Amino acid sequence: MKLPLSVAVITKNEEANLPRLLESVSFADDVVLVDSGSTDKTVGIAREFGCRVSVEDWKGYGPQKNSAVWKCRHEWVLLLDADERIPPETAGVIRDVVENPLADAYSFRRKNYLHGRWLRHSGYWPDRQIRLVNRNLGSFRGTIHEQWATGGRVADLDAHIDHYAFPGYSDMLKTLNDYSTIIAEELYSSGRRANGISPVYHGIGMFLKIYFVERGFLDGMDGLVTALTKAGGSFFKYAKLLELQSRDRTG
Repeated sequence: MKLPLSVAVITKNEEANLPRLLESVSFADDVVLVDSGSTDKTVGIAREFGCRVSVEDWKGYGPQKNSAVWKCRHEWVLLLDADERIPPETAGVIRDVVENPLADAYSFRRKNYLHGRWLRHSGYWPDRQIRLVNRNLGSFRGTIHEQWATGGRVADLDAHIDHYAFPGYSDMLKTLNDYSTIIAEELYSSGRRANGISPVYHGIGMFLKIYFVERGFLDGMDGLVTALTKAGGSFFKYAKLLELQSRDRTG
């Protein structure tokens, strides 16, 4: 029997990932997908799987996910990205929780994969994420690195989800560039300002954290590249903030 549970997903050009995600949540009887203008087969695939699809302009990660949550039919919502999967054993845990909830939101550990290998360090484990929520008791905050905010009780589940964010290093670099631009613009709009040392300070600090404190060196080359790209993201976030400040001064 299908579980009275909604799944909320946002997409853009996710035809490579979407089928495996939707197959992994086939136990849920309601899947809502909010797409922001895919030019590939994403929307068609979603409709073939029976998803309720809405195509909307991009509003930022938090607002876009809130839009999907508000469209859900059920009180309990599973929040997922297109590059995530629910393993069968985790599906069983979700069923138990929905049938007998003892909290208002639940977090899962997340296994992050790169080159088909689970990264056990580099800040990627246990990587807890709130993913199962009572939609009436919270909402997303933030336009990037969005977080589910609730005044209720959050419980940690002994279960994991699988995450296939980066097929390769080039995808990590693209994300570095895209996210650093968005975050720099957010910082600038909120009134935050940087000085000449900010990019270097934050970049070096992030590398040391990921590679040594989070033991990224134990993940081999993937750990080194992860540390460098995260450091690069932190560096360019503040470098781009400086660039925005400079443009503002020059008119």
